[in-house]
Amino acid sequence: MGLFSRRSRASDPAPTRLDREATAEDFAELTDFLRSHRGVELYLEPETTATDTTVVAIAHDGEWIRRRTGTPRAAGRFAHRHGLPLYEAAKVGYPERMRAWNRQHPERRK
Repeated sequence: MGLFSRRSRASDPAPTRLDREATAEDFAELTDFLRSHRGVELYLEPETTATDTTVVAIAHDGEWIRRRTGTPRAAGRFAHRHGLPLYEAAKVGYPERMRAWNRQHPERRK
């Protein structure tokens, strides 16, 4: 009876399948967003059982988009290439300006 057994993931009957992997189009949409908005910051979201690693790009006014990046390393390279700050959303949370923008634009939630 192993309370903390070391069962390998390979023995799991049904491996997790992501809804889809990150694509070049995801990075192109992030690039379009940062070129058309000012004061953009990136917030890294870890991979979940259903979604690949994502980045939320948030502009100075709180408008935002979320796109897949595949891995945290790919997100870091993207941020570095474009000179943008990259924060871990799980550690720092999201800025208030994003929540305010969401309240002002309820149609985005539908």
